[in-house]
Amino acid sequence: MGYRFSDLTASCADDWHAYIEHEFVCALGDGTLDGEAFRHYLQQDYLFLIHFARAYALAAYKSRSLSDLRHAHEGLKAILDVELDLHVSYCREWGITEAELAALPEARATLAYTRYVLDTGHRGDLLDLHVALAPCLVGYGVIANWLGERVETVRGDANPYDAWIAMYESDEFQAAMHAEIAWLDARLAEVSAARFAELTEVFRDAIRLEIDFWQMGLDRAL
Repeated sequence: MGYRFSDLTASCADDWHAYIEHEFVCALGDGTLDGEAFRHYLQQDYLFLIHFARAYALAAYKSRSLSDLRHAHEGLKAILDVELDLHVSYCREWGITEAELAALPEARATLAYTRYVLDTGHRGDLLDLHVALAPCLVGYGVIANWLGERVETVRGDANPYDAWIAMYESDEFQAAMHAEIAWLDARLAEVSAARFAELTEVFRDAIRLEIDFWQMGLDRAL
């Protein structure tokens, strides 16, 4: 019997829910999140995206097939040509210039998470790397959908963070999320129980580091 991505989330259910429904996320949905906390998160997320791009470059290096190489290339291209430009524009709306972003120090939570992903990719294989990245790529789409279905979520002009929710609800991001889940499902279907246990540990660690990233934003910690 093969495994699926849903088996990973089920194996880490408590941590997964703590990440998806974190206080930072709930306050963002309610529109009550402190503006400075959100600005701090945005700044550190810019630094994270740069390392996310490096991870996709590593995924290209780790690829053994043309289809995997193309998959990594598309991910890298999307970050460099689309997501980073959108993020810089969004930061500008929050009074953060590109020059400020370039001069930022990395928070400890940013260092821990990004280096964990890259280290996992270096010491493991392509599947290890994708599993380490999944809480971000898949998780943000799940969070946007959860916020969209949540009764307490405030939408429209009444919520200064509505554009953030809408960005990850977008057809483009949701398509990328489902494509990643399909890629993971195809690979997880072939792994042994022992290998799945190893990947579960990678996934759990990455989720815990995502939780720390939310908390870093909430606390405005460096």
